[in-house]
Amino acid sequence: MTIKKCFLLLASAGFITSCAQYHSPDRTTWSTYLMGASFTDMTEMSRVAKRPVYLGSGGKLVTGENAPAKLEYGDKITNDNSISINYMSNLEYELYDSLRKPGISVQRAGTDVVIILVRDAIMELNVADISETGADTLNTIAKILRKYNATFIEIAGYTDAMKNTQGANALSLDMAQRVGVYFSQHGINTTRMFIVGRGSTRPIAAQDDIGRLTNRRVEIRLAPAR
Repeated sequence: MTIKKCFLLLASAGFITSCAQYHSPDRTTWSTYLMGASFTDMTEMSRVAKRPVYLGSGGKLVTGENAPAKLEYGDKITNDNSISINYMSNLEYELYDSLRKPGISVQRAGTDVVIILVRDAIMELNVADISETGADTLNTIAKILRKYNATFIEIAGYTDAMKNTQGANALSLDMAQRVGVYFSQHGINTTRMFIVGRGSTRPIAAQDDIGRLTNRRVEIRLAPAR
């Protein structure tokens, strides 16, 4: 077999994909990709309710194996909190080191870690689809999420201020679902996911020309599963 034939065979088998532009699958298939995801806010109560389904699908919990050091005998809640904080700190550092790009930030919110992705950093400019650089970024995040798999994931979409509230909610949910579908396609257990579109609520910048670009975003909040 010639080298050219080997190359064509590998390409047809799907092994050579680095040159292919990613496109979200047809919207009619999204429900299949997102089966198991919850379309609600990720609250403490919703995580507790989801825990049996999550564990039943092979989900992992933060355990003593993730402890910073050998813990002394003592209060279980204190020890569990210490283990979770250490686990999430390691996750935060790895995300921060891997996502040093314009329009992307990694922050702590208590025990949780939040990734803020400005729309223009992950989506095409005038098309509702993930861009080539966005796919590269999401692939990096997915790889880390597969490693730190004892976490719940809230994917929340936001828009800038819009007169049409219903339209804003639809656009923000579209962004969040596209990210969820991408993660599903790249090995993330969908029972970890909570997907919401919050429209123009919770702006993080002024509603001027520059601020609007910042308010159009996807936030990925990660919480320890325990």
